[in-house]
Amino acid sequence: MPQSSNEARILLALQALQNNPKLGIRRAASMYEVGYGTLRNRKNGIQSRGDWIPKSRKLSDLEENIIIQFILDLDSRGFPSRLRFVEEMANSLLADRDTPPVGKRWAHNFVKRQPELKTRLFRKYDYQRAKCEDPTIIRDWFRLVQNTIAKYGIRSDDIWNFDETGFMMGIIMAGMVVTGSERQGRPKSVQPGNREWITVIQAINAEGQSIAPFIIGAGQYHLANWYRECDLPGDWVIATSQNGWTNNELGLEWLKHFDRSTTKRSTGPYRLLILDGHESHHSADFERYCKDNKIITLSTDSNASGGGC
Repeated sequence: MPQSSNEARILLALQALQNNPKLGIRRAASMYEVGYGTLRNRKNGIQSRGDWIPKSRKLSDLEENIIIQFILDLDSRGFPSRLRFVEEMANSLLADRDTPPVGKRWAHNFVKRQPELKTRLFRKYDYQRAKCEDPTIIRDWFRLVQNTIAKYGIRSDDIWNFDETGFMMGIIMAGMVVTGSERQGRPKSVQPGNREWITVIQAINAEGQSIAPFIIGAGQYHLANWYRECDLPGDWVIATSQNGWTNNELGLEWLKHFDRSTTKRSTGPYRLLILDGHESHHSADFERYCKDNKIITLSTDSNASGGGC
């Protein structure tokens, strides 16, 4: 008899006992085909083996299985997890029951004793190489996209692509200018002293619709002149980080901005969000928010999803 099926019947029996005080334990055990002693113990507050945590371990079997399935699900969508991410998931579960976090080596040891999981070295992926990939190499990725769309019944206007770009403020690009015909040499323009980095995150769907950009500037505080000197639309979002780059916290804030901007215009129960493989775009909190709000994520990194050479 599968353990999960037996556990489900025990839970139903416990619910029946709670709903009907006149129902006896022996009668409930017979009705739901579970052991009398097991049901009596559970009613008296004794945990199941799946919920029991050995002294040498931080998490129960059920909690560890949740992490394993989460990791496997992310990997199937092109987001292989780093050990730090595994640690974050464990600490999130522990925080729910006010338990101290895991140690530094916990994630490594956890993966080592799970036959379903394995650590692998990852390699940096050059954008120019990605552009030149043979279509046969990324065929599996397109098949994954098609299967995901079919599985969740996602419509084209609910398919969104994430795009992040960064640029240095004050950098003047080469361009064509008009000068006097007798001028000797190329004209020059002095670079301004401001060289702060700016990141802009945008999203556009398969129907060509877009949401307001999310702009990240370098700094700790919002400055009033950002809003006085620039006539920005009211739905544009400005955020700050120390260096003007994305981090896990801002990645989550952008996701909430995306959710607010697309929920009302969504035509189906699920939205598909296609991301790059950067870790700030699929932190534990990021993925949890997606799951709670029916946002399915896929990675554009064909190597991460198993299609790379």
